[in-house]
Amino acid sequence: MEYTRKYREMMIPVGGSREEMPHWATFFNDEMVDFWNGEVVWNAPMGDYTTFKTGGEAEAVVEPRGCNEISLLVQGLRKINVPWQIMGRGSNVLVSDKGLKGVVIILGREFSDIETVQADGNTVLVRVQAGCSLARLISWTQQEGLSGLEFATGIPGSVGGAIVMNAGAWKREIKDVLSMVTVMDSRGCFCITKTEEMNFSYRSWGEDRDKIVLEGFFRLKKMEQARVKRRCHEFHSRRKEIQPQNVASAGSFFKNPPQGKTAGQLIDEAGLKGFSVGGALVSPVHANFIVNTGNARATEIISLMHIVQENVLKKFGIKLEPEVKILGRDR
Repeated sequence: MEYTRKYREMMIPVGGSREEMPHWATFFNDEMVDFWNGEVVWNAPMGDYTTFKTGGEAEAVVEPRGCNEISLLVQGLRKINVPWQIMGRGSNVLVSDKGLKGVVIILGREFSDIETVQADGNTVLVRVQAGCSLARLISWTQQEGLSGLEFATGIPGSVGGAIVMNAGAWKREIKDVLSMVTVMDSRGCFCITKTEEMNFSYRSWGEDRDKIVLEGFFRLKKMEQARVKRRCHEFHSRRKEIQPQNVASAGSFFKNPPQGKTAGQLIDEAGLKGFSVGGALVSPVHANFIVNTGNARATEIISLMHIVQENVLKKFGIKLEPEVKILGRDR
C-alpha cells in the first residue's frame, strides 16, 4: 500500500524511536488508512492533557475534527480490536502513573464549534460541540446577550465533560438548560436524544459508559449583554473567594453526600485541610480540592484520596465517592 510522506511520518513517535511504539502501531498504520489520516501522538504524557498535570503515558492520542471523523475512527479501532476512550479537556480525570492502553480520543479545539440553530421569541437554541471549553462558551453567551449558563462561570473543562458529569454550582446544573444531546455509541452510530428522555442525576448524565457526547443543544434566554456579563462576574468572584486558584487540580474531588454536610465540610472537620502525601495536598483554601503542588504523582493523589475517605468514614460514618474519574488504575 502506498503511503504519503505525512502518513509515513505518523509512524514515528514524538520523542522516541520506532521500537518504543506500542506493538499494534504498525498494524494501526496499515489498517487505519481508510479510517484516519490525521496526526497521531505516540507515547503521549497525559499530564499534558489533564488539569492535574500528572499521570503516565497513553500509547496514542488523536484529536478528530468532526462527528463523522470520530465515527469512522471508532469503527476502525473496533475493527482492528484496539481499545480506546474519549477525553475532553482533562479537567475531571486523573490518569494512573502506569498510563493508558490503546488510543485516547481527545475532543478539543478541533471539535469546538458554537452556532445558533433556532430563535423563538425570547428563547435561543444553541448547538455546541463537545470539545468546546465551558469558558469559551460562557464568553460567547456574554457577547451574544444570552442567559442561562452564568452559574457555570469558572467551572473548568469542556462542554462534553460538563454534560457527562451534569456539572453544577450554586444549586444549578447543566441539565437545567440542556435541551438535546448528540450521542454516539461504541459502534460509531450517533443520534440526537432529548434531555427529558435521559436519566440525569447528581453529577451524572445517567447513560451507559459506552455512550459518548458529541454535541449539546442549550436553550438560553435573551438578556441585556451588560446584565449577563455582570452575573458572570459575580459568580466568578464568589468562586475565587472560596476555591484555590492557579494550582493544578481536577476541581471538586468528591461528590457531596445526598444529605447533611458537604464533602468539603466533612473533610475540614476531620482535620485534613493542609494534609499531604508527597506532592499531593488537601487544599487549605477548600478541603474538597486535592491539588498537585508541582511534582505529585498519580499514586500520591490516589493515596491521599484513600486517607481522606478512611478518616471521614471513621469520624462520620460516610464514605465519600470521588467525583474525579480515575483512569487506568488496573493497568
